[in-house]
Amino acid sequence: MADIKKLIEEIKTLTLLETSELVKALEEEFGVSAAAPVAVAAAPAAGAAAAAPAAEEKTEFNVVLKDAGAKKIDVIKVVRAFTGLGLVEAKSAVEKGGVLKENVAKEEADKILADLKAAGATAVLE
Repeated sequence: MADIKKLIEEIKTLTLLETSELVKALEEEFGVSAAAPVAVAAAPAAGAAAAAPAAEEKTEFNVVLKDAGAKKIDVIKVVRAFTGLGLVEAKSAVEKGGVLKENVAKEEADKILADLKAAGATAVLE
Protein backbone atom coordinates (compact mmCIF):
# COMPACT_ATOMS: atom_id res chain seq x y z
CA MET A 1 0.00 0.00 0.00
CA ALA A 2 2.90 2.35 0.72
CA ASP A 3 4.08 1.90 -2.88
CA ILE A 4 0.71 3.05 -4.20
CA LYS A 5 0.78 6.18 -2.06
CA LYS A 6 4.32 6.91 -3.25
CA LEU A 7 3.21 6.46 -6.87
CA ILE A 8 0.27 8.83 -6.35
CA GLU A 9 2.60 11.46 -4.90
CA GLU A 10 4.89 11.12 -7.93
CA ILE A 11 1.93 11.49 -10.32
CA LYS A 12 0.91 14.70 -8.54
CA THR A 13 4.22 16.28 -9.58
CA LEU A 14 3.64 15.65 -13.31
CA THR A 15 2.65 18.45 -15.66
CA LEU A 16 -0.62 18.21 -17.58
CA LEU A 17 1.24 17.20 -20.73
CA GLU A 18 3.20 14.49 -18.90
CA THR A 19 -0.01 13.19 -17.31
CA SER A 20 -1.67 13.00 -20.72
CA GLU A 21 1.29 11.02 -22.08
CA LEU A 22 1.12 8.69 -19.06
CA VAL A 23 -2.58 8.00 -19.68
CA LYS A 24 -1.93 7.25 -23.36
CA ALA A 25 0.94 4.92 -22.48
CA LEU A 26 -1.20 3.06 -19.92
CA GLU A 27 -4.07 2.75 -22.41
CA GLU A 28 -1.72 1.27 -25.02
CA GLU A 29 0.06 -1.03 -22.56
CA PHE A 30 -3.10 -2.55 -21.11
CA GLY A 31 -5.44 -2.18 -24.10
CA VAL A 32 -7.98 -0.10 -22.19
CA SER A 33 -9.54 3.33 -22.54
CA ALA A 34 -9.86 6.07 -19.94
CA ALA A 35 -13.15 7.23 -21.54
CA ALA A 36 -16.26 6.86 -19.42
CA PRO A 37 -18.13 3.77 -20.64
CA VAL A 38 -21.43 5.06 -19.23
CA ALA A 39 -21.67 7.86 -21.80
CA VAL A 40 -21.04 5.42 -24.65
CA ALA A 41 -23.64 2.97 -23.39
CA ALA A 42 -26.24 5.67 -22.76
CA ALA A 43 -26.03 7.18 -26.24
CA PRO A 44 -27.48 4.21 -28.19
CA ALA A 45 -30.17 3.65 -25.56
CA ALA A 46 -31.41 7.21 -25.85
CA GLY A 47 -32.42 6.78 -29.48
CA ALA A 48 -32.63 9.34 -32.26
CA ALA A 49 -35.87 10.89 -30.99
CA ALA A 50 -34.36 11.82 -27.62
CA ALA A 51 -31.17 13.18 -29.20
CA ALA A 52 -32.87 16.17 -30.83
CA PRO A 53 -34.29 17.69 -27.59
CA ALA A 54 -30.99 17.08 -25.81
CA ALA A 55 -29.16 19.17 -28.41
CA GLU A 56 -31.49 22.10 -27.72
CA GLU A 57 -30.83 21.95 -23.98
CA LYS A 58 -27.06 22.03 -24.19
CA THR A 59 -25.53 22.77 -20.78
CA GLU A 60 -21.87 22.03 -21.43
CA PHE A 61 -19.69 23.75 -23.98
CA ASN A 62 -16.20 23.56 -25.45
CA VAL A 63 -14.16 26.77 -25.54
CA VAL A 64 -12.44 26.92 -28.93
CA LEU A 65 -9.65 29.37 -29.75
CA LYS A 66 -9.82 30.44 -33.40
CA ASP A 67 -7.07 33.09 -33.39
CA ALA A 68 -4.79 34.49 -30.67
CA GLY A 69 -4.77 37.96 -32.20
CA ALA A 70 -2.05 40.59 -31.83
CA LYS A 71 -1.73 40.35 -28.02
CA LYS A 72 -0.63 36.71 -27.79
CA ILE A 73 1.06 37.21 -24.39
CA ASP A 74 -2.21 38.47 -22.87
CA VAL A 75 -4.06 35.49 -24.35
CA ILE A 76 -1.46 33.08 -22.92
CA LYS A 77 -2.00 34.64 -19.47
CA VAL A 78 -5.75 34.13 -19.74
CA VAL A 79 -5.30 30.51 -20.92
CA ARG A 80 -2.96 29.80 -17.99
CA ALA A 81 -5.48 31.29 -15.56
CA PHE A 82 -8.40 29.05 -16.52
CA THR A 83 -6.56 25.85 -17.47
CA GLY A 84 -3.82 25.75 -14.86
CA LEU A 85 -1.27 24.94 -17.56
CA GLY A 86 2.37 25.91 -17.28
CA LEU A 87 3.80 28.66 -19.45
CA VAL A 88 5.16 26.35 -22.16
CA GLU A 89 1.96 24.29 -22.36
CA ALA A 90 -0.25 27.40 -22.46
CA LYS A 91 1.92 28.98 -25.19
CA SER A 92 1.70 25.77 -27.22
CA ALA A 93 -2.09 25.62 -26.77
CA VAL A 94 -2.48 29.24 -27.90
CA GLU A 95 -0.24 28.74 -30.93
CA LYS A 96 -2.02 25.53 -31.91
CA GLY A 97 -5.53 26.89 -31.31
CA GLY A 98 -8.54 24.59 -31.17
CA VAL A 99 -10.34 23.37 -28.07
CA LEU A 100 -8.88 24.92 -24.92
CA LYS A 101 -11.38 23.58 -22.40
CA GLU A 102 -14.03 20.90 -22.81
CA ASN A 103 -17.41 20.31 -21.19
CA VAL A 104 -17.61 23.62 -19.36
CA ALA A 105 -20.81 24.92 -17.75
CA LYS A 106 -22.49 27.79 -19.63
CA GLU A 107 -21.63 30.45 -17.02
CA GLU A 108 -17.96 29.49 -16.84
CA ALA A 109 -17.71 29.16 -20.63
CA ASP A 110 -19.15 32.67 -21.09
CA LYS A 111 -16.64 34.09 -18.59
CA ILE A 112 -13.70 32.36 -20.31
CA LEU A 113 -14.94 33.56 -23.70
CA ALA A 114 -15.24 37.15 -22.43
CA ASP A 115 -11.73 37.02 -20.91
CA LEU A 116 -10.24 35.68 -24.15
CA LYS A 117 -12.00 38.36 -26.22
CA ALA A 118 -10.86 41.06 -23.78
CA ALA A 119 -7.28 39.84 -24.30
CA GLY A 120 -7.69 40.23 -28.07
CA ALA A 121 -8.35 36.61 -29.08
CA THR A 122 -11.05 35.24 -31.35
CA ALA A 123 -12.82 32.37 -29.61
CA VAL A 124 -16.18 30.60 -29.82
CA LEU A 125 -18.29 28.18 -27.81
CA GLU A 126 -19.26 24.87 -29.37
